[in-house]
Amino acid sequence: MSPLLKRKILLLFIILLLAILWGIAKGSVDVSLVELFLKENRQILYLRLARILLAIVAGSGLAVSGIALQATLRNPLAEPYLLGTSSGAGLGAVIAIIMGIYRIYLPFAAFIGAILSVILVYAIARERTRIRVQSLILSGVIVSITLSAIIVFLISVSGNEALHGLMWWLWGNLQVYDFKLLLIVSAVVFMGIIAIFAFSQDLNAISIGEEEAIHLGIRVERIKKILILITSLISASLVSVCGIIGFVGLIIPHIVRLIIGANHKFLIPVSCLGGAAFMVTCDVVSRTIFPPLEIPIGVITAIIGAPVFIVLLKRTQRVK
Repeated sequence: MSPLLKRKILLLFIILLLAILWGIAKGSVDVSLVELFLKENRQILYLRLARILLAIVAGSGLAVSGIALQATLRNPLAEPYLLGTSSGAGLGAVIAIIMGIYRIYLPFAAFIGAILSVILVYAIARERTRIRVQSLILSGVIVSITLSAIIVFLISVSGNEALHGLMWWLWGNLQVYDFKLLLIVSAVVFMGIIAIFAFSQDLNAISIGEEEAIHLGIRVERIKKILILITSLISASLVSVCGIIGFVGLIIPHIVRLIIGANHKFLIPVSCLGGAAFMVTCDVVSRTIFPPLEIPIGVITAIIGAPVFIVLLKRTQRVK
């Protein structure tokens, strides 16, 4: 690792630490750092720390999932919700609310919906034992649009008031209601990140080209299936606990590539830092921009992410 790369990683780590301190100090209610550690304010401190942990988990998981999908599908526009996990989770949550079992079972229903949507996309795209990239992407788009239409229809015809609150949740929400669920999702996400990191060298080869990777003895189709499964589990777990947070898995990999290069051995861990710092910062902005109101974090990531992505896209076009 070069000295320049070490300095860049250190800078990202410092940015993450500053974002965490900002997240602890700022919120919809102004409480100083000293007051937060007083007994009467300890609950506020715990809630903010839980939000920061969820932001770190979500940012890291979405960024690394985006990296894995962009490499395996060889598509720079690939992102964690490409396979219909977001719309599937939303439909699962809507059905749970309509059935009146949305309290503690809402995350479970969203997770099942996300997994079933991935299975449906995979079944549509599969051609015998192969998965063609174009078929997978088109299947994901078709399934997402169809499930989203079903969600809108169910909300339109249902008089359930809880469904209106669901739309706010679907746009991203880092409030932690169940600490056990947070720990379970954190374990799933970080085990998934470790598993993806284990394929770093394979991802480097696949990024160059599938034929070259096959000549190197890499079982491309098998690795594709494994990584699609892992990224689906990560994104489904995250959607079940914090809703849909767009652009993180799309722009963070591109930004980190510009900073440190395309070697996945470094790209994956550094993207964890970048994704975590970005998510923690966006969460603080969502809580403090219009206090005491809280803006869904998916709105903040979209407002920031869309212009950044346009700039990156134009830069890439100029390079070509």
